[in-house]
Amino acid sequence: MESVLRRLAAVALIGATLGISEGLCAKAHAHGAHGGATQDEELEAGEFRAIPVLTIEGHTGFENNLEGQPYHSAIDLQFGGVFEWGLGENSNFTIEGQLGPAVVYGEAEHFYGRVEIEEEGAEEEEEDGSPYRRVDAKGYLAARYQPNSKLSISADWKPYWVSATQAEDVRGFKHEIGTEVVYAFGDGDVNFALGDGLESVVDGLFVSAENRTGWESDGTYLGNYTDTWVGFGFNYDQLNVSISGGPRFYIPGSYSGLDQRTDWGGEIELEYPLNEKLTLFAHWEPVYSTDEREAGGWGKGFQHHVGLGLTVAY
Repeated sequence: MESVLRRLAAVALIGATLGISEGLCAKAHAHGAHGGATQDEELEAGEFRAIPVLTIEGHTGFENNLEGQPYHSAIDLQFGGVFEWGLGENSNFTIEGQLGPAVVYGEAEHFYGRVEIEEEGAEEEEEDGSPYRRVDAKGYLAARYQPNSKLSISADWKPYWVSATQAEDVRGFKHEIGTEVVYAFGDGDVNFALGDGLESVVDGLFVSAENRTGWESDGTYLGNYTDTWVGFGFNYDQLNVSISGGPRFYIPGSYSGLDQRTDWGGEIELEYPLNEKLTLFAHWEPVYSTDEREAGGWGKGFQHHVGLGLTVAY
C-alpha cells in the first residue's frame, strides 16, 4: 500500500515540475454536471473555442473482493484538446479527445466486474506486489450536449491498446463505451466558505444515469452496468467537491457464468486550481459487490479505484 501511495504522490510532483503554467478544470463541477474540460466564460451563439489539454494522472485499483486482493496501477500521460461551440441561450456542444501512454504496474486497468477464468492445469504466476510490466496506450473521445445550465447529455469511447501479452493481459485493443445524462437541480453556486448554509444545498444537488459497456482485448464481451446515482457538489473557497452514489445494475457477459446483480457504489471527486491554468484533481470510487461467490473468479466485498493528477490547458 505504501508503495502505491508513494507512486500517486510522485505524480503530483512530476506534474509540478513540467514547467507548464496553464490549467484546466477536472471532471467534477459544483453542480455535478460532469462536463469535462471547459473555461468559465460562456460562449455566445456561433462562438467557438479550442483548448489544448495535457493531463498526467496516477491511479490504482484495489480488488478486495478477490482472492489474494490483487491491485493494479498506472501512470497516464494524455495529450489532446477540448472543442466547444456556443449554441445560444446557455446551450453548447463539446467534443473532447485525449491520447497518450500508460505506464503499467501489475495488471492493466480493466472494465468493472471482469472475471479471470482459470484454465485447467494453469499455474498461477507469483508476483511481488504490482511490478512494472510495460507501456500501453489509451485514448478518450467524448461528445457532450448541454441544452441549458441544468442538463448535460454525453457519450464517450475509451480505446486501450495492450502492447504485449503478459500474465492476465492479452495483446490487442480493449474498448469501453458509455452514455450519461446528468440533471442539476440548482445553479451549482454553493460555497460554504462564503457563508452559504443549508438553504443553499438544493443548488448543489444533481442526479445522473450512466451506462458503460466493455470488451476485453481478445474480443470477449465483458458486460455492462448502469449507475443511477444522486450527488451533491459544493465549493469551499477554491476547492471543488463532488460526492455521488447509489445502485449499480450490473449485467455480466456470458463468459463469466455470473448472474445479473445490483452492486452499490459511490465517488468522491476533488479539484483545486493551483493557478488560472493548472488544476490538481483527485478521486476515490468504492463499489461494493453483493455476489456470494456462487461462481469462481468473483467474490463479495469492495473494489476501490483511486487517482491523483494534474490537468493543464493552453
